[in-house]
Amino acid sequence: MTAWLTLGIAIVAEVIGTTALKASEGFTRLGPSVVVVAGYAVAFYCLSLVLRTIPVGVTYAIWSGLGIVLITLVAFVVYGQKIDLAGLLGMGLIIAGVAVLNVFSKTATH
Repeated sequence: MTAWLTLGIAIVAEVIGTTALKASEGFTRLGPSVVVVAGYAVAFYCLSLVLRTIPVGVTYAIWSGLGIVLITLVAFVVYGQKIDLAGLLGMGLIIAGVAVLNVFSKTATH
């Protein structure tokens, strides 16, 4: 499994865990609470594997940036959270920042 695929799994697992965190209602509901713990466990385990190959700054920028965008989209679909123009612009800047880091920065050695 490549580091990039593992990073993708980490991101998806974190988004699942965060989505379930809201559904757990402060860890008062067992099912969603189990999903939270499992999601974060998978996310951090995969993240630890990724750090063997990809620099920590690059890994974290991608993990957090894409995680923010994905959890916002999931919150929009699942929980009806509203996204305004400023929020969309901000997420666009996050995506642009991750792209610049990966395409132009010498920090992102892969």
